[in-house]
Amino acid sequence: MDVLRTSCGGREYRHDTAETRGLMKVSMLVSTCDIKDRPTIYATDRDTLLVQGEVPVDHGLEIPANEGIVEIPTQLLLDLIRKALRDQLV
Repeated sequence: MDVLRTSCGGREYRHDTAETRGLMKVSMLVSTCDIKDRPTIYATDRDTLLVQGEVPVDHGLEIPANEGIVEIPTQLLLDLIRKALRDQLV
């Protein structure tokens, strides 16, 4: 089973990407591709964002055990900003 996980403020969020099972509603905002396993930014029904990307191993940062980082192309964030302005989300 494919599960997205993220944490914020000490709370862990889970979303079964196969289908919503009453945990969190997630909708795709922007992606680098229509293929499922590509860098993507999602909006949740909790007014938060989920970011899907590659997990870098060569960053040299000390990340707390309950947190994680992902790497996404800069263009993906720029696409999100353009979409937000175009769709008047901000």
